[in-house]
Amino acid sequence: MEPKIRIDNIQVVYPGRGRTGPVEAVGGVSLDVADGELVCVVGPSGCGKTTLLRVLADLEQPTSGQITLRRDNPARPLKATVFQGGGIFPWMTVEQNVAYGLQLQGVSPAQRIATARHWIGEIGLERFAHAYPTQLSGGMQQRVGLARAFAFDAEVLLMDEPFGALDAQTRLLLQQTLLQQWERSSKTVMFVTHSIEEALTLGDRVCVMSARPGRLLHEVQVPFARPRDAVALRTDARFSALFAEIWGVLRTEVDRARADEVGA
Repeated sequence: MEPKIRIDNIQVVYPGRGRTGPVEAVGGVSLDVADGELVCVVGPSGCGKTTLLRVLADLEQPTSGQITLRRDNPARPLKATVFQGGGIFPWMTVEQNVAYGLQLQGVSPAQRIATARHWIGEIGLERFAHAYPTQLSGGMQQRVGLARAFAFDAEVLLMDEPFGALDAQTRLLLQQTLLQQWERSSKTVMFVTHSIEEALTLGDRVCVMSARPGRLLHEVQVPFARPRDAVALRTDARFSALFAEIWGVLRTEVDRARADEVGA
């Protein structure tokens, strides 16, 4: 079967301004993602991880190359995106935020409220269904973003460092929440993160990108069985070994990215 996501030699070049010449953000990335696979992408800051995800989300156009997402169910949305901070609307309640995508699909009010309440229950925020985002912690807001994405029920979920701004404890809790919900739904997920630990906790595969222009340097197949426990995994000797393998590839690229920033 054809892959669920096919990224074929994607290049993204931004035009220069003033004395600055064109900037190549993504330099010819090719990657296939299987149906139901959770692939994590790590790389140094500025390597084009987010740009690649934005191309997948149709928020940016590539300079060259092609993206193909295979649609299997015309009755379902093809893709949904979760950004850092959750991207929820401050003027809507939790329930309204979670139901928003369903409203866009034309789902009846009764059905979308029922679906929203189900997912609010899944993330443990029943008491806050009628609260506004300003009344929630950062971790709670991010859970609302997750609930909205799962309620939308797209075939492909694109996640851009959704837990990056959270404290370590909240991050672990939300990693476990995502694991539980993904393992029930088996959606195809592309997950961008700076954290090697997070990538190994969540992913079936970890793809390492180079410093700008971003290219794929290395892939690691994650051997841990599912269901997973986000905390228990870190005591597994294989976890440490894989962390060291990925960091061994990534460290040079992080240094190169820093040197490039200083030179700029």
